[in-house]
Amino acid sequence: MYSQPRVIAEYPHDSNAFTQGLEFFGERLFESTGLYGNSSIREIDLESGSTLDFAILDKDLFGEGLTFLDENRILQLTWKSEKALIWEPDPLRIIGDLKYEGQGWGVCLLDDGRIAMSNGSDSLSFRNSETFEVIDSINVTLDGVKIEKLNELECDTHTIWANIWQTNQIIGIDVSTGHVTHVLETSNLPLDRENLEHGAVLNGIARIPGSENFLITGKLWPKIFEVSFTSN
Repeated sequence: MYSQPRVIAEYPHDSNAFTQGLEFFGERLFESTGLYGNSSIREIDLESGSTLDFAILDKDLFGEGLTFLDENRILQLTWKSEKALIWEPDPLRIIGDLKYEGQGWGVCLLDDGRIAMSNGSDSLSFRNSETFEVIDSINVTLDGVKIEKLNELECDTHTIWANIWQTNQIIGIDVSTGHVTHVLETSNLPLDRENLEHGAVLNGIARIPGSENFLITGKLWPKIFEVSFTSN
């Protein structure tokens, strides 16, 4: 259950990006960033770290996690505004929004079409992808103990990967039960943590399409890491 991700490759990352979400759609990589007055959604080139397209949020919105609903719609959460923005990707522009109660942290789309969403607690809600109404929810536990501060999410068949805010841990959660099946400790990543800015914590998980590997990064990190979650 407990392991360390194995680093496969390193890529440049904008160290000014307060990363809140990372998401592939096909071979295209998108990122959501936070902070009031500086929140954005962007398409980035993995190899170079350059920004291919970019849109800034209204200054009163704090961007959070994002996921693709389909090839024409990206859903981006906001922290305390109780509003999910719906973006068109080509070019990036807002085409609508959905309402919800409480805070928005992480989000991902399950294979069955439901949306999984975190709010910083130990609970994950499952929502209708069109109306955003709550269908069901689960509490996340490890050996019977609640795991709180669930943040960025990545849906991966029957597992939801989640980073735990302000820790170096990524956990794998069974979608059906909420039980933690994997605990990944990322403190071994080749990163000069002493020179990172305050608040530069782990945040950002994206499964690489057609691969068993993942991308992981953090707020204000200068690198994105391609990693394997298995030891082999």
